[in-house]
Amino acid sequence: MNVHATALAETHHLDEPTSLFARDVIDDLSRAPKRLSPKYFYDATGSELFEQITVLPEYYPTRTELSILRDRAGAISAIIPEGAALVEFGAGATTKVRLLLRECSLGAYVPVDISGDFLNAQAEALRADYPDLRVYPVTADFTAPFELPDAVSAMPKVGFFPGSTLGNFEPGEACKFLRTARTILGKDGRMVIGVDLEKDERTLYDAYNDTAGVTARFNLNVLHRINRELGGDFDVGAFIHRAIYNRDRHRIEMHLISKKAFTAQVLGQKFSFRPGESIHTENSYKYSVERFALLARVSGWRLLETWTDAKTMFSVHALEASD
Repeated sequence: MNVHATALAETHHLDEPTSLFARDVIDDLSRAPKRLSPKYFYDATGSELFEQITVLPEYYPTRTELSILRDRAGAISAIIPEGAALVEFGAGATTKVRLLLRECSLGAYVPVDISGDFLNAQAEALRADYPDLRVYPVTADFTAPFELPDAVSAMPKVGFFPGSTLGNFEPGEACKFLRTARTILGKDGRMVIGVDLEKDERTLYDAYNDTAGVTARFNLNVLHRINRELGGDFDVGAFIHRAIYNRDRHRIEMHLISKKAFTAQVLGQKFSFRPGESIHTENSYKYSVERFALLARVSGWRLLETWTDAKTMFSVHALEASD
């Protein structure tokens, strides 16, 4: 993080989360090539748009993972000790955790996410439907170390990381996240994690280029957020969404492509764009079961079990901390 970006954030007297957002944006847009972190997709609007993406006909990951969780809920819940605290990293809608709640008796549920408003709304809805469940939402960047509530300190802990969010990390970052999660959950911790699998390129392309344009609005929303929260003046209409599959790196790449030459500013810092220039906003790595097992092993986890759908489109894994 460069000193100039930090000075700009401090000069404008921003609160801590907005200041971090500002520093990351200024730092990342100052790079060549330009980029933005996908964690900033998820303000309230971005979170709602992502929920719309999950029900699109082209977007297979959510419905496929839900089918695995639904069909294998008993076996998955069997690895969760009675009275455990279930810590969901990057918690969104509660649809997936509800499938586990039907099968296991939790001591507490700890959803963790950077989007506090959406997180708290989901927590309230869950409390209304499960009045005996203790719910302790934590607003934090789940990719970095954070403190669990004192109320769950004595409980066994199981991480829950559904979806394909692990694929948004570079492999080294994914390893770092898994090691951080192991530290947070403790030496006897366990983890239930969803991982998207490699498949034909047409299916992958369609999943990130839906005909309704919801993924495009989701991608472009980060620029609206910069304008709204950081006083930016991006002409959002000057960008188009592009998602491509990088075969060599086993990943979908999402970009915002400038349609013209122009200059935008964030907190007084100017950024020039050429026609066709990209802001790289997200990667979504696709794994084989074997490559994920290796990643888990070098990150301090032992693979207990793997469940996939009949077409091996998606996978859910149970892990336990290794010595």
